[in-house]
Amino acid sequence: MNTAALPTFGSQLREWRQRRRLSQLDLAGEAEVSTRHLSFVETGRAMPSRDMVLRLADRLEVPLRERNRLLTAAGFAPMYGERRLDDPALKAARDAIELVLKGHEPYPALAIDRHWSLVSYNRAVLPLLAGVAAALLEPPINVLRLSLHPEGLAPRIVNLAQWRGHLLARLRQQIAVSADPVLAALAEELRAYPAPRDEHAEGVEAGVVVPMVLRTPAGTLSFISTTTVFGTPVDITLSEIALETFFPADAETGAALRAALPPQA
Repeated sequence: MNTAALPTFGSQLREWRQRRRLSQLDLAGEAEVSTRHLSFVETGRAMPSRDMVLRLADRLEVPLRERNRLLTAAGFAPMYGERRLDDPALKAARDAIELVLKGHEPYPALAIDRHWSLVSYNRAVLPLLAGVAAALLEPPINVLRLSLHPEGLAPRIVNLAQWRGHLLARLRQQIAVSADPVLAALAEELRAYPAPRDEHAEGVEAGVVVPMVLRTPAGTLSFISTTTVFGTPVDITLSEIALETFFPADAETGAALRAALPPQA
């Protein structure tokens, strides 16, 4: 391997600092180091201690996966492990995920990884996928592609322009935080899908509560969604799992969902 071609710690640090729109003075103040020393670290004239690497990464809110890269570039061993979700060590976490998903019934809920690939879901999700092209349901299932693809849910989303804008805004925000090239490629793919002509598809600010209004065999249903992540995880896999839970936005939707999902035997 040509190590000379690998990004240096200083270049990675500078990229993350600029991505967070912080000056050297801002970051130095937050990390309690001198601006001069931080400048030396970025240019490679000085190497940081392990403690400084972790402190800077924490102030910059660098994802755990990328913190390992920073540590390696600075000459230290990676700190955060990464296990498959089916690893026995993560059984308690898997059980917690399934407990939340099942407990959310009769309302839909699903778990996704950092690339929006479906990890798990509850019984209320499947009835909503009627009519989706079979190819979109082949693993790994990407939830954003499933939602916005013209052969996915898109034709049945009543407020597609609004929902599309909301999802793309969330994705842009995630790319800004993670610098993930897979997500950047996904965003490019999604933007290429046919967009509704009657509204501006990307005119929704991130963080605004936006309903998803969906035509289903049970009628037109309206949902609002929330996102839950594991608190202070030290495993990369867990840090990248999110639970998307959908709630009825009106009484009619709640009643239809309760009627559509029979009690589990």
